[in-house]
Amino acid sequence: MLWDNHMHSNFSGDCEADPVDMINSAKKKNLRGITFTDHLDLDFPKEFGDFNLDTEHYYPAQHKIAREHSTSDFTVLTGIEVGIQPQVAEESKNIVNAHQYDFVIGSTHLIDRCDPFFWEKDDPVKLNRYYECILENISAFTDFDSLGHIDFAFRYLKSTELKNDSHMPYFEIVDEILNKIIKMDKALEINTAGIRKGMKYPNPTKSIIERYHELGGKLITLGADAHFPKDVAADFHVLPDLLADCGFKEFVVYEKRKPTLYPIG
Repeated sequence: MLWDNHMHSNFSGDCEADPVDMINSAKKKNLRGITFTDHLDLDFPKEFGDFNLDTEHYYPAQHKIAREHSTSDFTVLTGIEVGIQPQVAEESKNIVNAHQYDFVIGSTHLIDRCDPFFWEKDDPVKLNRYYECILENISAFTDFDSLGHIDFAFRYLKSTELKNDSHMPYFEIVDEILNKIIKMDKALEINTAGIRKGMKYPNPTKSIIERYHELGGKLITLGADAHFPKDVAADFHVLPDLLADCGFKEFVVYEKRKPTLYPIG
């Protein structure tokens, strides 16, 4: 019984899903629990979208829904996905600490203030810069529990070959990122949305998950990054075998920012 730790609702600027519909979908799929992680992306360029979370109302409303729909067999938690940029790191930290969130994902959605979704052509130089941005971001903002979809930018490439080559050309800087989160005792997110975006594996690709384990990484979180009820826990069926091959038998769920281990299969 797995747990989807990354999903969105109509509090996110790119989602219109009713939280209750997401909960009902999770129950139908026999999940043990879910964590809502709606978008907080401060100083996000308006030409690429609006991701300023209504922080005044988000936590109280989502937490109320969580209490109403949790049972002895199914748990709903309230988290947040922070889109990290160094210039808003302190403000993001203050928002995170203003409420008792269960779980905080730290994600990089922009490369020098540009959304890779809008790239006109594939550019390996920009992809290397993407990893550099991750390293800069997690140096500036450390108040997260799990590093979100580390090879996120590769989802939007037009070349299938480049899309599925997100590790070895960037091996050295990926190692820097993985070593840093291990030292910081942060989890690595396994995000199955990569499969829905035409990738062979989740974000990150299998070799990055294996490398995280080789370097001593022990904490992984699972999420489908769903923006629609149908995508809750999407492609989770691939995870038990994939993660076992990478050396993992357990995943973690954060509640009140504290990790609890659960068996993967």
